[in-house]
Amino acid sequence: MINFLKPPPYKDPLPADKIDPTYKRLRMQVFLGAFLGYAAYYLVRKNLALAIPGMIQPLENGGLGYTKLQLGIALSAISIAYAFSKFLMGALSDRSDARKFLVIGLVLSASLMMSVGLFPFATSSVAIIFAFMLVIGWLAGMGWPPCGRIMVHWFSHNERSFKMGIWNTSHTVGSGLMGNLAAWGTVLLGGLFVADIGGGIMVEQSWRAVFVLPSAVALIIAIFCWWALRDTPQSCGLPAIDKYRNDTPAQKEMSSDKKIPVKELFVKYIFRNKILWLIALANIFVYLIRYGIGDWAPTYCEEAGLLTSEQSKMAFSLHNYAGVPGMVLIGWISSKLFKGRCAPANVIFMVLVLLSIILYWKAVPVASFLSGTFSSDPDTTRVAVVYSALIAIGFFIYGPVALIGVQAINLVPKNAAGTAAGFVGLFGYLLGDALLSKVMIGAVADNVNLGWEATFKIFIVASVLAALFSATTWKKERATYNGH
Repeated sequence: MINFLKPPPYKDPLPADKIDPTYKRLRMQVFLGAFLGYAAYYLVRKNLALAIPGMIQPLENGGLGYTKLQLGIALSAISIAYAFSKFLMGALSDRSDARKFLVIGLVLSASLMMSVGLFPFATSSVAIIFAFMLVIGWLAGMGWPPCGRIMVHWFSHNERSFKMGIWNTSHTVGSGLMGNLAAWGTVLLGGLFVADIGGGIMVEQSWRAVFVLPSAVALIIAIFCWWALRDTPQSCGLPAIDKYRNDTPAQKEMSSDKKIPVKELFVKYIFRNKILWLIALANIFVYLIRYGIGDWAPTYCEEAGLLTSEQSKMAFSLHNYAGVPGMVLIGWISSKLFKGRCAPANVIFMVLVLLSIILYWKAVPVASFLSGTFSSDPDTTRVAVVYSALIAIGFFIYGPVALIGVQAINLVPKNAAGTAAGFVGLFGYLLGDALLSKVMIGAVADNVNLGWEATFKIFIVASVLAALFSATTWKKERATYNGH
């Protein structure tokens, strides 16, 4: 398997007159492949989050009778496995063919996620759901590292923040499309899923379609990615991107294509990299907000009576789609205003996240004030405020999500990019996502003495901490990027 994944060898250089047109064509092609490929990974990551409102219903209502805490624990399995997988798979992907790496992981994870919806055995206990999510989460770790490898090999240093800001919108596109496909699947395929709950009583379990339709679309995208992706420019007979664009970082080793020994990779470039540790700590709180808000939004909005089931799925999609312009804007701000530095933009966006979370928390009194002031329908105003708050949170939180990854790969040589991103992701997914946003938020929301109100206080504290840890990298990042 390792030999199968080995990067393709460098080809003989193309004639000089072929280099520019070939580079332009392939850069667009691999960017599109990486964009759609990573978006497809999110079609098979969020399915359980959108199925939870149906699964917590009693058996006679088509659910399975699980609690939010139980499914929160099962949901955490993806993040636990993904955290370690992204780190370890990052090191493996730095030594692998990006095309094979991404496509294999996507096909396997989509097939397993589809199985969860198709086979009742897969949801017969929380332990079994947890096991499926654990494996899917591990396979999901095969998505970001090869994309990171592609981006550092095909796009040079001074354009990378902006280009990766655009590329990073792929996961918000994928998550948003996940919400749409879940809604469409429930309507189009939901009636096909029925279960016998005893005594000859049959009930519809339309939530199972949430696992099936998005997975089928992901498999189709995997075929496109196999055609579109290429590993490195040199494997296509092209010069290295830094030479092609005459764009070499101040620290020359950052543009090196040499294979880094494993010990040097982890010790020199990861574990002794102080700024990388600070970025990783900030990432914990960014991911707590990213997934704590997004994954629990459908359940919270329905339980709090803010939105209907259909409206909550739409809110989930809008929240994720809003990250697209947010990521593009923060990439532009980082590249144009801060000369490629990420910390200043991250701090600004986290302050705006804080304000948006307060609006989401106080949506009902804000809606009451607005409807009274403008004599509008209270229900319509409430829905508009909730939508606006979730859109604003999505717009601003996905900016730091994108730039933290860019910040990490900009601090190491090209062939350490996947490992650096995996290290930062380990903190975000294991601590911020799995432990805090899934288990802790699920437990707090289930607690009668705490409930959803307490979760918002947690999100506010997390916003402040994310901004503070990002701020600590401000000067260190400037010194590193400027080479002094």
